[in-house]
Amino acid sequence: MSIPLIQQIRVGGYILKQKILGRQKYPLVLMLEPLFRCNLACAGCGKIDYPQEILNQRMSVEDCIKSAEECGAPIISIPGGEPLIHKEMPEIVEELIKRKKFVYLCTNALLMEKKLSDYKPTPYFTWSVHLDGLKDEHDKSVCQEGVFDRCVSAIKKAKSMGFRCNINCTIFDYAEDESMKYFLDFVTKDLKVDGITISPGFAYERAPDQAHFIKRSNTKNFFRKLFKSENFKNWDFSHSGLYLDFLAGNQSYHCTPWGNPTRNIFGWQKPCYLIGEGYVKTFKELMNDTDWDKYGTGNYDKCSDCMAHCGYEASAVEDTFKNPLKAMGVFFNGPKTKGAMAEEIDLSKSRDPDFVFDGHVQKMLNDIHREKEEEQLS
Repeated sequence: MSIPLIQQIRVGGYILKQKILGRQKYPLVLMLEPLFRCNLACAGCGKIDYPQEILNQRMSVEDCIKSAEECGAPIISIPGGEPLIHKEMPEIVEELIKRKKFVYLCTNALLMEKKLSDYKPTPYFTWSVHLDGLKDEHDKSVCQEGVFDRCVSAIKKAKSMGFRCNINCTIFDYAEDESMKYFLDFVTKDLKVDGITISPGFAYERAPDQAHFIKRSNTKNFFRKLFKSENFKNWDFSHSGLYLDFLAGNQSYHCTPWGNPTRNIFGWQKPCYLIGEGYVKTFKELMNDTDWDKYGTGNYDKCSDCMAHCGYEASAVEDTFKNPLKAMGVFFNGPKTKGAMAEEIDLSKSRDPDFVFDGHVQKMLNDIHREKEEEQLS
């Protein structure tokens, strides 16, 4: 089972509570990003293109816990950068678990075996290992040879110690469905992972490689081919059935970015994990002051090809509660892989992109330099 029963019960109860309270917008997963520094330099990553002064910044344990409590989401995903570089990460995870948060610690696994003893197996904690395919595909994706073997070794070691381990797989336009089928069979049968997160790569504007982000139409065709596999029901995806159905082109969802809000070293990121177009100091400001209608496929050029789970999983969960019979049909039968696809969202009125990266980076650099000057004077 990709999601522990206790997590299903607690998250289901949380969503039901939001419905009873009449809340239209509520967080499901907090993307807690306590640093940007990484020990890899992947060509498709848009998270590490910062000056050294910013890459050296860390969220404190206090800031991380305060953010989790302020947001209230039952699930905390900790990406980066590489979270295991953060010296206080074991304490952050421990404090979150004390508060009954379900923590997914995302890692490229280069430090994972060394750090395993810093953590304890519990249904509230899951290692989420970045793995984009078999050896050649993954090492190409992360731009470094030998990383796949270290991921496999770390997962096997963690499993032997009783930890829950998921893999987090990103699809680029060079992915081949047959190779991906072998990969999913491998992580299921050989590695015996507890869950699989899979999502098309997002076209980060600062990523070095802009040529291989997969287009929306290609995403749907790829997943239809993939889901036709006779082994599909063996693959334990950590997604709702309707999100998988969306990837296969059978649902026409609008994204719900407030379902996966992001807190990082800059503050609460507007509007989502994938696009940073301003920051606010509090979660309340994020929810109340963000002009959500400015973003999303059909509204904004940067969002045109996005089908990432951090934008659409919450949309699928919402649809599951509204249409349980439809969700049950997909659960038992799997996503539809033949016939007409759902009507695509009209992109003709999408506004042109804004480029605000340099502005908030310069602001933080100014703040850092001012603090250093004040320290020297005191």
